[in-house]
Amino acid sequence: MENKLKNILIIGLGLIGSSMALGIRRDHPNVKLFGLDNEATINTALQNHLIDQAARLDQVTMMDLVILATPIDATFDLLTKISQMNFSHELVLTDTCSTKNEIMIRANQIFNGKNIKFIGGHPMAGSHKSGVNAADVNLFENAYYVLTERNEELQDILSGLHSKFIIVDPKEHDQVTGQVSHFPHIIASSLVQQSNTYSKKHPLVNHLAAGGFRDMTRIAEANSKMWTSVILSNRQEIIERIKDFKGDLDRIIKFIEEKDEIRISEFFDSGKKIRQNMEILKGRGVIPNFYDLFVSVPDEKGVILKILVLLQDISITNIKINEENREDIHGQLQISFKSASDLEQAKEIIEGATDFDIAE
Repeated sequence: MENKLKNILIIGLGLIGSSMALGIRRDHPNVKLFGLDNEATINTALQNHLIDQAARLDQVTMMDLVILATPIDATFDLLTKISQMNFSHELVLTDTCSTKNEIMIRANQIFNGKNIKFIGGHPMAGSHKSGVNAADVNLFENAYYVLTERNEELQDILSGLHSKFIIVDPKEHDQVTGQVSHFPHIIASSLVQQSNTYSKKHPLVNHLAAGGFRDMTRIAEANSKMWTSVILSNRQEIIERIKDFKGDLDRIIKFIEEKDEIRISEFFDSGKKIRQNMEILKGRGVIPNFYDLFVSVPDEKGVILKILVLLQDISITNIKINEENREDIHGQLQISFKSASDLEQAKEIIEGATDFDIAE
């Protein structure tokens, strides 16, 4: 059956919107893609052939599908403006926001009786990069893409993203992501700030913080404006998670005060077993996996360039030198990849061409 969604407008051509444009184009090269953003972004999108044409907001009425790839506050504003327009045909409208319940409540209220079919969406993928220049056709590869209801035409248009579509109730979505995505950002930022305060009396904190601290706090570098909107649109769930966590910390304090070796050991054993069975070790969950390879390299001129030349045909998402206060002359080169297969390929190449120690 032919898909009727021919004219598609993406409002917001940052990392998510521009990457969606590439994914849509991959499986549906004949659709007409429109974009709405600031002038500089639109010019870049046109130059890079992400979209066919720029559009104005009043041209929403000409579209078959509109994707709101905008922050939460902007999305609410756009929902209101679109609800005031008149449509001679049914518009399929979807968003990409990280919370769903408040948006769905609002959409159901303002689109009631309108010729607008709103389907909440949340592509659970991201990157440390941002903006239209970070567009990546593989950004959503094997990532979960949450929809609030099944829609064959929309899922067909988005098939080129190569995502795993799942249908989730909006409230359940916010409860789950509140626990495994939103709340961890609060923990990461809190840990960084606590350590910063502690370092005022103990400066060595800033020098000795190594792998474990780095991995736990990586997401503290996330966009503060975006995450403020996310937290405030999922207030009650976040508050409940914080209260639960405070209770867990109080329980652990009691074990330590009582020198209860058995319960402390059980606490760590339980955490280890639970994590080993979680989906994050099997694929891409709500928080995307970081496929990191750690290469122990000597402090020699040209050694990093040598590694990069070896890996020139593999997609690298990030590279970093970690000074980890080791007693030998080696440093840790951290290389991040998009997928487990890229990591394994890189590992084989480095092992075959060097005698460097490698760890995952």
